[in-house]
Amino acid sequence: MAVSLQTSILDLCVLSLLRNKDRYGYSFTQKMKRVMPISESTIYPVLRRLQKDGLLDTYDRQHQGRNRKYYRITEAGRDRLTIYQEDWEAFKTALEDLLVEAGEEDEDD
Repeated sequence: MAVSLQTSILDLCVLSLLRNKDRYGYSFTQKMKRVMPISESTIYPVLRRLQKDGLLDTYDRQHQGRNRKYYRITEAGRDRLTIYQEDWEAFKTALEDLLVEAGEEDEDD
């Protein structure tokens, strides 16, 4: 995939993954790798920033004798997710319109 991932798109992805289920850092990477090339070194700074901004909360849970740091979305995070989803839909519609329009212009040439 040649598209660069902007900060707000990564935020949208992370917040969306937390909408219905708390997750730990590694699980974000594995889930996102299924649809886009991304590394843990990209995800963890996003998680820290969203936590600092009050959009995520954390807690520890034991798993096989080790603590895992889980992330959960806050109410402020849910509000931000709604805004990102609205912005994404507007962007997606505008991009689709542009691509259709550009395709129609090519047909006229």
